[in-house]
Amino acid sequence: MAPLEPWEKVLVDVKFLESEHAKQDCIECHGGVQSPEKDAAHAGLIANPDQGEGSVCTVCHAEQAATFATSLHATQQGYWTVLDARSVPENHPALETMFGNHCASCHTTCSDCHISQPESVGGGLFSGHLFEKTSPMTRSCTACHGSRVGNEYLGKYEGFPGDVHFREARMSCVKCHSGADLHGVTPEGVDPQTIDHRYAGPQSPTCESCHPQVVDVQAAQESGNEMHAVHSQNLSCQVCHSVTYSSCDGCHVAVSETSGNPFFETEATYPTFLIGVNSRQSDDRPHSYVPVRHVPISPDSFAFYGEDLLPNFNALPTWAYATPHNIQLSTPQNQSCESCHANPDLFLTADKVNPDELEANQAVIVQQLPPDLTVAGKPQPADHVGRAVCVDCHETGVAEATIFPENHAGRSDAACHYCHLAPQP
Repeated sequence: MAPLEPWEKVLVDVKFLESEHAKQDCIECHGGVQSPEKDAAHAGLIANPDQGEGSVCTVCHAEQAATFATSLHATQQGYWTVLDARSVPENHPALETMFGNHCASCHTTCSDCHISQPESVGGGLFSGHLFEKTSPMTRSCTACHGSRVGNEYLGKYEGFPGDVHFREARMSCVKCHSGADLHGVTPEGVDPQTIDHRYAGPQSPTCESCHPQVVDVQAAQESGNEMHAVHSQNLSCQVCHSVTYSSCDGCHVAVSETSGNPFFETEATYPTFLIGVNSRQSDDRPHSYVPVRHVPISPDSFAFYGEDLLPNFNALPTWAYATPHNIQLSTPQNQSCESCHANPDLFLTADKVNPDELEANQAVIVQQLPPDLTVAGKPQPADHVGRAVCVDCHETGVAEATIFPENHAGRSDAACHYCHLAPQP
């Protein structure tokens, strides 16, 4: 996104003067006084009248403002949920100073979505102060959520296509993330105070909202999609339909000795695709396995602001539950059973974790790979793809060698894996 020229940031388009919002004069929202002298006119100017309890937006949009006040976009509670878990109360003052310098600029207001680009990316009016009911995706949504979500969704990582929903359907963020979601409206019966992280509470949106057939075992079987019939209950959709995404290591924050400005830097950013155990398993997120990505946190990330500010660093994984926005119909791992089963490259095993982070990641490390789906070293027949229990079709105890060899007569093990396949996880 190219930066705006200074005049573009403040230019008020004549169309705005004909709009509903222009029925109020500038002073009603921005303060100041009527004067031909610039300095006098700007006395008491309120640059962002949409912030705080006195937000002028609440005059006409009280319902949206009321729910937005408790949304994660407004409170940034998701950050504090993680910081609280890794720190202790006595460290909060130092962390609050850090947060104010480096994180608080991501706080979102009404204007950041409907009038202007967020300050964190340079600010500037979208369309000459015209109010956009639907946020422009690249100048609002991915302006803030660009380094991961935006780059993945738009296909900005060389060698990896954009998300199929954007590449083929040209869907913007709000096609899935509705205005109600973004304004902090919680489902009926859910207390908004309990939504303290973006993965807290019911999933919204969900893939099955548009693709209900993928979680209906009978529908999957009737359509011939054995993969969905077998795996839809224990694998998140992204396990099979996501492709390579980015992970980051060791973000550190500080204040420049020369300019006095706060800054941050990460040790590394690199491509990954790894399947881990779902550490957030619940009724809302029941899957056993999900993609995980490394988040840029380390025990000394905030050392500039004090010693040992994260004494409970190991309370949360550094390889975190992820929902990459780069969905594809066909991916390397869903081409066949053998593409995934017994393929160590796809799974977060202990050897892929920094030794210093092994304790933190015990909940997400895959201890045992899914079994090799071969029998006596040979792949199963084509019509057996996705099936894992032999005795579902082959009755046990049948002496006829056409069904079981002689030395199998009388066996009644529920899973032939005990002899022929690696143990199931």
